[in-house]
Amino acid sequence: MSNALEINSSNFDAEVLQASTPVIVDFWAPWCGPCRMIGPVLDEVARERDGSVKVVKVNVEENPELAVRYKVQSIPLILFFKSGQLKAQHLGSTNKQTILAKLDSVG
Repeated sequence: MSNALEINSSNFDAEVLQASTPVIVDFWAPWCGPCRMIGPVLDEVARERDGSVKVVKVNVEENPELAVRYKVQSIPLILFFKSGQLKAQHLGSTNKQTILAKLDSVG
């Protein structure tokens, strides 16, 4: 079971832009191999940082308007938000250390 919250266009603003903690947004699709590889890493981050960060997933096939809004041209794309503002991003598969370093850099 995933620790990341599946969100969509109807709850994106409330879950991400109005969040009181930093938010990691994973733009992904079920057919994407690198997306499936990074999923468990993000689940681990969500578990370890529970309460201090929110990890959410956006399926680009089911939410194309969000993909357009954030100019998603390739996946996995991980966006880091704080106080409703996009602060950093990472394109492609990565490791836990890189995700945590970016997360820590946005505060």
